[in-house]
Amino acid sequence: MKWESRVRGILSPSTADAPSQSCVATQYRRYLNSFCFCKFIASIMHDSIKSQLITDGYAILEDFLHVAECDEIKAAGLEFTENLPDIEERATFSTTEKTHLKDKYFLESNDKIRCFFEEGAIDADGNLTVEPEISLNKVGHALHLLHPIFRCYTYSERVKSICKELGFIEPAVVQSMYIFKNPGIGSEVVPHQDATYLYTEPTPPVGFWIALEEATVQNGCLWLSRGSHRSGVHRRLIRNPDEDSDEALIYDKPAAVYPQSSFTPIPVSKGTCILLHGNVVHKSSHNKSDKSRHAYTFHVVETYNNLYSTENWLQEGEDAPFCNLYNTLQMI
Repeated sequence: MKWESRVRGILSPSTADAPSQSCVATQYRRYLNSFCFCKFIASIMHDSIKSQLITDGYAILEDFLHVAECDEIKAAGLEFTENLPDIEERATFSTTEKTHLKDKYFLESNDKIRCFFEEGAIDADGNLTVEPEISLNKVGHALHLLHPIFRCYTYSERVKSICKELGFIEPAVVQSMYIFKNPGIGSEVVPHQDATYLYTEPTPPVGFWIALEEATVQNGCLWLSRGSHRSGVHRRLIRNPDEDSDEALIYDKPAAVYPQSSFTPIPVSKGTCILLHGNVVHKSSHNKSDKSRHAYTFHVVETYNNLYSTENWLQEGEDAPFCNLYNTLQMI
Protein backbone atom coordinates (compact mmCIF):
# COMPACT_ATOMS: atom_id res chain seq x y z
CA MET A 1 0.00 0.00 0.00
CA LYS A 2 1.03 3.61 -0.51
CA TRP A 3 1.46 4.24 3.21
CA GLU A 4 3.63 1.19 3.89
CA SER A 5 6.86 2.92 2.93
CA ARG A 6 6.03 5.74 5.32
CA VAL A 7 5.30 3.24 8.10
CA ARG A 8 8.86 1.93 7.92
CA GLY A 9 10.03 5.43 8.74
CA ILE A 10 7.92 5.46 11.88
CA LEU A 11 8.94 2.02 13.14
CA SER A 12 12.60 2.13 12.14
CA PRO A 13 13.77 5.72 11.81
CA SER A 14 17.38 4.62 11.68
CA THR A 15 16.83 2.57 8.53
CA ALA A 16 14.14 4.52 6.72
CA ASP A 17 13.30 8.12 6.05
CA ALA A 18 10.72 9.78 8.23
CA PRO A 19 7.29 10.24 6.62
CA SER A 20 7.46 12.95 4.03
CA GLN A 21 3.75 13.72 4.06
CA SER A 22 2.83 16.17 6.79
CA CYS A 23 -0.62 16.23 8.30
CA VAL A 24 -2.79 19.24 8.90
CA ALA A 25 -2.73 18.50 12.64
CA THR A 26 1.01 19.10 12.80
CA GLN A 27 0.59 22.46 11.11
CA TYR A 28 -2.15 23.37 13.58
CA ARG A 29 0.16 22.81 16.51
CA ARG A 30 1.87 26.05 15.47
CA TYR A 31 -1.40 27.90 15.59
CA LEU A 32 -2.97 26.90 18.89
CA ASN A 33 -4.56 30.33 19.15
CA SER A 34 -6.53 29.87 15.93
CA PHE A 35 -10.27 30.45 16.02
CA CYS A 36 -11.11 26.75 15.84
CA PHE A 37 -8.83 25.80 18.72
CA CYS A 38 -9.92 28.72 20.88
CA LYS A 39 -13.56 27.83 20.31
CA PHE A 40 -12.79 24.23 21.28
CA ILE A 41 -10.93 25.24 24.47
CA ALA A 42 -13.71 27.66 25.43
CA SER A 43 -16.30 24.90 25.15
CA ILE A 44 -14.47 22.51 27.46
CA MET A 45 -13.77 25.26 30.00
CA HIS A 46 -17.44 26.22 30.05
CA ASP A 47 -18.54 22.80 31.22
CA SER A 48 -15.91 20.34 32.39
CA ILE A 49 -15.77 17.34 30.11
CA LYS A 50 -14.84 15.20 33.09
CA SER A 51 -18.04 16.13 34.89
CA GLN A 52 -20.05 15.45 31.73
CA LEU A 53 -18.44 12.04 31.38
CA ILE A 54 -19.15 11.21 35.03
CA THR A 55 -22.74 12.41 34.88
CA ASP A 56 -23.89 11.27 31.43
CA GLY A 57 -21.33 8.70 30.35
CA TYR A 58 -20.37 10.77 27.33
CA ALA A 59 -19.33 14.26 26.30
CA ILE A 60 -19.74 15.99 22.95
CA LEU A 61 -16.88 18.19 21.73
CA GLU A 62 -17.88 20.23 18.70
CA ASP A 63 -15.22 21.59 16.33
CA PHE A 64 -12.67 19.11 17.65
CA LEU A 65 -11.26 18.82 14.13
CA HIS A 66 -11.28 21.33 11.31
CA VAL A 67 -13.04 20.36 8.06
CA ALA A 68 -9.69 20.13 6.25
CA GLU A 69 -8.37 17.77 8.91
CA CYS A 70 -11.41 15.52 8.56
CA ASP A 71 -10.89 15.44 4.80
CA GLU A 72 -7.26 14.41 5.23
CA ILE A 73 -8.15 11.52 7.54
CA LYS A 74 -10.97 10.43 5.24
CA ALA A 75 -8.62 10.41 2.25
CA ALA A 76 -6.28 8.14 4.21
CA GLY A 77 -9.20 5.84 5.03
CA LEU A 78 -10.38 5.65 1.44
CA GLU A 79 -6.89 4.69 0.35
CA PHE A 80 -7.49 1.28 1.93
CA THR A 81 -10.36 0.62 -0.47
CA GLU A 82 -7.91 1.05 -3.34
CA ASN A 83 -5.55 -1.57 -1.91
CA LEU A 84 -7.81 -4.37 -0.67
CA PRO A 85 -6.33 -7.59 0.74
CA ASP A 86 -5.99 -10.65 -1.45
CA ILE A 87 -8.96 -13.01 -1.55
CA GLU A 88 -7.37 -15.52 0.82
CA GLU A 89 -6.83 -12.81 3.42
CA ARG A 90 -10.32 -11.36 3.32
CA ALA A 91 -12.43 -11.63 6.42
CA THR A 92 -15.86 -10.36 7.29
CA PHE A 93 -16.54 -8.56 10.51
CA SER A 94 -19.94 -8.21 12.11
CA THR A 95 -21.02 -7.66 15.71
CA THR A 96 -24.22 -9.58 14.93
CA GLU A 97 -22.37 -12.80 14.13
CA LYS A 98 -19.66 -14.83 15.90
CA THR A 99 -17.70 -15.92 12.83
CA HIS A 100 -14.91 -13.42 13.51
CA LEU A 101 -14.26 -14.97 16.92
CA LYS A 102 -12.73 -18.02 15.22
CA ASP A 103 -10.75 -15.94 12.82
CA LYS A 104 -7.02 -15.78 13.33
CA TYR A 105 -6.94 -12.77 11.04
CA PHE A 106 -8.97 -10.81 13.58
CA LEU A 107 -7.09 -11.97 16.67
CA GLU A 108 -3.72 -11.04 15.20
CA SER A 109 -4.81 -7.52 14.26
CA ASN A 110 -3.81 -6.18 17.69
CA ASP A 111 -0.52 -4.78 16.37
CA LYS A 112 -1.31 -4.61 12.67
CA ILE A 113 -3.44 -2.69 10.21
CA ARG A 114 -6.08 -5.00 8.78
CA CYS A 115 -9.20 -4.59 6.68
CA PHE A 116 -12.56 -6.10 7.62
CA PHE A 117 -15.33 -6.42 5.05
CA GLU A 118 -19.04 -5.89 5.42
CA GLU A 119 -20.83 -9.21 5.75
CA GLY A 120 -22.70 -8.70 2.50
CA ALA A 121 -19.70 -7.38 0.58
CA ILE A 122 -18.02 -10.68 -0.32
CA ASP A 123 -19.26 -14.13 -1.24
CA ALA A 124 -18.20 -17.45 0.28
CA ASP A 125 -15.10 -17.49 -1.89
CA GLY A 126 -13.99 -13.98 -0.98
CA ASN A 127 -15.08 -12.32 -4.22
CA LEU A 128 -16.52 -8.81 -3.97
CA THR A 129 -20.27 -8.51 -4.44
CA VAL A 130 -20.20 -4.69 -4.26
CA GLU A 131 -17.94 -1.94 -5.50
CA PRO A 132 -14.56 -1.81 -3.68
CA GLU A 133 -15.14 1.69 -2.32
CA ILE A 134 -18.14 0.53 -0.24
CA SER A 135 -16.92 -2.97 0.64
CA LEU A 136 -15.15 -2.32 3.92
CA ASN A 137 -16.77 -2.24 7.34
CA LYS A 138 -13.66 -1.02 9.14
CA VAL A 139 -9.87 -0.98 9.26
CA GLY A 140 -8.04 -1.65 12.54
CA HIS A 141 -6.54 -2.01 15.10
CA ALA A 142 -3.10 -0.32 15.23
CA LEU A 143 -3.67 2.65 12.93
CA HIS A 144 -2.72 4.98 15.77
CA LEU A 145 0.91 3.85 15.73
CA LEU A 146 1.57 2.31 12.33
CA HIS A 147 -0.04 4.77 9.90
CA PRO A 148 1.50 8.28 9.68
CA ILE A 149 -1.76 10.18 9.19
CA PHE A 150 -3.70 8.46 11.96
CA ARG A 151 -0.71 8.60 14.27
CA CYS A 152 -0.44 12.34 13.72
CA TYR A 153 -4.01 12.99 14.82
CA THR A 154 -4.12 10.43 17.63
CA TYR A 155 -1.10 11.91 19.40
CA SER A 156 -2.03 15.54 18.79
CA GLU A 157 -1.92 18.21 21.48
CA ARG A 158 -5.70 18.33 21.47
CA VAL A 159 -5.99 14.67 22.40
CA LYS A 160 -3.31 15.04 25.07
CA SER A 161 -5.06 18.07 26.56
CA ILE A 162 -8.33 16.14 26.78
CA CYS A 163 -6.61 13.27 28.57
CA LYS A 164 -5.10 15.72 31.06
CA GLU A 165 -8.50 17.30 31.57
CA LEU A 166 -9.90 13.83 32.34
CA GLY A 167 -7.17 13.20 34.89
CA PHE A 168 -5.19 10.51 33.08
CA ILE A 169 -1.72 10.04 34.60
CA GLU A 170 -0.15 7.56 32.17
CA PRO A 171 -2.66 7.11 29.34
CA ALA A 172 -2.07 4.70 26.47
CA VAL A 173 -3.95 4.22 23.22
CA VAL A 174 -4.59 0.48 22.89
CA GLN A 175 -6.59 0.26 19.68
CA SER A 176 -7.88 2.35 16.80
CA MET A 177 -10.37 1.86 13.99
CA TYR A 178 -11.48 3.59 10.83
CA ILE A 179 -15.22 2.93 10.43
CA PHE A 180 -16.83 3.37 7.03
CA LYS A 181 -20.58 2.87 7.64
CA ASN A 182 -21.14 2.88 3.88
CA PRO A 183 -24.46 3.88 2.28
CA GLY A 184 -26.97 1.07 1.95
CA ILE A 185 -24.62 -1.61 3.24
CA GLY A 186 -23.23 -0.19 6.49
CA SER A 187 -24.27 -2.72 9.12
CA GLU A 188 -25.72 -2.07 12.56
CA VAL A 189 -23.68 -2.15 15.73
CA VAL A 190 -25.72 -3.77 18.47
CA PRO A 191 -25.96 -2.22 21.96
CA HIS A 192 -22.71 -2.78 23.82
CA GLN A 193 -20.16 -1.35 26.24
CA ASP A 194 -16.56 -0.81 25.16
CA ALA A 195 -15.41 -2.27 28.49
CA THR A 196 -16.87 -5.60 27.37
CA TYR A 197 -13.93 -5.87 24.99
CA LEU A 198 -11.32 -3.70 26.73
CA TYR A 199 -11.79 -4.45 30.40
CA THR A 200 -9.72 -2.48 32.91
CA GLU A 201 -10.07 -1.95 36.63
CA PRO A 202 -10.65 0.14 38.56
CA THR A 203 -10.55 2.87 35.89
CA PRO A 204 -12.49 2.13 32.68
CA PRO A 205 -11.27 3.08 29.19
CA VAL A 206 -12.39 6.20 27.34
CA GLY A 207 -13.26 6.15 23.66
CA PHE A 208 -12.67 9.02 21.22
CA TRP A 209 -15.24 8.80 18.42
CA ILE A 210 -14.61 11.43 15.73
CA ALA A 211 -17.14 12.15 12.99
CA LEU A 212 -15.35 12.66 9.67
CA GLU A 213 -18.68 13.36 7.98
CA GLU A 214 -22.02 14.58 9.24
CA ALA A 215 -23.61 11.81 11.31
CA THR A 216 -27.41 11.73 11.15
CA VAL A 217 -30.18 9.41 12.26
CA GLN A 218 -30.57 8.39 8.63
CA ASN A 219 -26.96 7.38 8.00
CA GLY A 220 -26.32 5.66 11.32
CA CYS A 221 -25.27 8.13 14.02
CA LEU A 222 -24.51 6.88 17.52
CA TRP A 223 -27.36 6.19 19.95
CA LEU A 224 -26.43 6.47 23.63
CA SER A 225 -28.07 5.33 26.85
CA ARG A 226 -27.44 8.26 29.15
CA GLY A 227 -26.29 7.26 32.63
CA SER A 228 -25.98 3.56 31.77
CA HIS A 229 -22.29 3.65 32.68
CA ARG A 230 -23.25 3.75 36.34
CA SER A 231 -24.54 0.16 36.24
CA GLY A 232 -21.10 -1.43 35.83
CA VAL A 233 -19.84 -3.81 33.16
CA HIS A 234 -22.68 -6.07 32.04
CA ARG A 235 -20.64 -8.79 30.34
CA ARG A 236 -17.16 -9.45 29.01
CA LEU A 237 -15.59 -10.96 25.94
CA ILE A 238 -12.66 -13.06 27.15
CA ARG A 239 -10.07 -15.46 25.82
CA ASN A 240 -11.45 -18.97 26.01
CA PRO A 241 -9.68 -20.98 28.75
CA ASP A 242 -10.70 -24.18 26.92
CA GLU A 243 -7.83 -24.71 24.50
CA ASP A 244 -9.71 -27.52 22.75
CA SER A 245 -12.64 -25.33 21.84
CA ASP A 246 -13.19 -24.03 18.31
CA GLU A 247 -13.98 -20.61 19.74
CA ALA A 248 -10.94 -18.56 20.69
CA LEU A 249 -13.08 -15.98 22.46
CA ILE A 250 -16.25 -16.33 24.47
CA TYR A 251 -18.68 -14.10 26.34
CA ASP A 252 -18.90 -14.73 30.06
CA LYS A 253 -22.63 -13.88 30.16
CA PRO A 254 -25.59 -13.73 27.78
CA ALA A 255 -26.26 -10.43 26.04
CA ALA A 256 -28.15 -7.93 28.15
CA VAL A 257 -31.52 -6.69 26.95
CA TYR A 258 -31.82 -2.92 26.80
CA PRO A 259 -35.14 -1.07 26.34
CA GLN A 260 -35.10 0.96 23.15
CA SER A 261 -36.60 3.88 25.04
CA SER A 262 -33.34 4.26 26.98
CA PHE A 263 -31.40 5.31 23.86
CA THR A 264 -31.10 8.80 22.47
CA PRO A 265 -29.77 9.53 18.96
CA ILE A 266 -26.72 11.79 18.89
CA PRO A 267 -26.50 13.39 15.44
CA VAL A 268 -23.34 15.47 15.13
CA SER A 269 -21.61 17.66 12.60
CA LYS A 270 -18.38 16.90 10.78
CA GLY A 271 -15.37 17.30 13.06
CA THR A 272 -17.23 16.58 16.31
CA CYS A 273 -15.66 14.23 18.84
CA ILE A 274 -17.82 12.16 21.18
CA LEU A 275 -16.03 10.95 24.29
CA LEU A 276 -17.40 7.63 25.53
CA HIS A 277 -17.08 6.28 29.05
CA GLY A 278 -16.05 2.64 28.77
CA ASN A 279 -19.21 1.47 30.53
CA VAL A 280 -21.79 3.55 28.66
CA VAL A 281 -24.13 1.49 26.47
CA HIS A 282 -24.28 2.64 22.87
CA LYS A 283 -25.23 1.41 19.41
CA SER A 284 -25.74 2.51 15.82
CA SER A 285 -28.28 1.48 13.23
CA HIS A 286 -27.91 0.07 9.74
CA ASN A 287 -27.12 2.81 7.24
CA LYS A 288 -30.03 2.67 4.84
CA SER A 289 -29.38 6.12 3.42
CA ASP A 290 -27.44 7.13 0.32
CA LYS A 291 -24.75 8.91 2.37
CA SER A 292 -21.75 7.39 4.14
CA ARG A 293 -20.87 8.05 7.78
CA HIS A 294 -17.12 7.74 8.13
CA ALA A 295 -15.58 7.99 11.61
CA TYR A 296 -12.23 7.50 13.29
CA THR A 297 -12.21 6.05 16.79
CA PHE A 298 -9.59 5.00 19.31
CA HIS A 299 -9.54 3.96 22.96
CA VAL A 300 -7.40 5.29 25.77
CA VAL A 301 -6.70 3.36 28.99
CA GLU A 302 -4.99 4.40 32.20
CA THR A 303 -1.84 2.34 32.80
CA TYR A 304 -0.92 3.84 36.20
CA ASN A 305 -2.25 1.69 39.05
CA ASN A 306 -4.84 0.23 36.71
CA LEU A 307 -5.17 -3.37 35.56
CA TYR A 308 -5.60 -4.15 31.87
CA SER A 309 -7.08 -7.64 31.83
CA THR A 310 -4.99 -10.46 30.38
CA GLU A 311 -8.31 -12.02 29.33
CA ASN A 312 -9.04 -9.22 26.84
CA TRP A 313 -8.89 -10.24 23.19
CA LEU A 314 -6.50 -7.38 22.42
CA GLN A 315 -3.12 -7.54 24.09
CA GLU A 316 -0.01 -5.42 23.79
CA GLY A 317 1.87 -6.34 20.61
CA GLU A 318 5.47 -6.13 19.50
CA ASP A 319 4.60 -3.56 16.83
CA ALA A 320 2.00 -1.74 18.91
CA PRO A 321 3.11 -1.40 22.54
CA PHE A 322 0.94 0.48 25.01
CA CYS A 323 2.98 3.70 24.82
CA ASN A 324 2.49 6.62 27.17
CA LEU A 325 0.37 8.99 25.11
CA TYR A 326 1.94 12.10 26.63
CA ASN A 327 5.44 11.03 25.56
CA THR A 328 4.61 9.66 22.11
CA LEU A 329 5.50 11.85 19.14
CA GLN A 330 3.09 12.47 16.31
CA MET A 331 5.82 11.62 13.85
CA ILE A 332 9.34 10.27 14.12
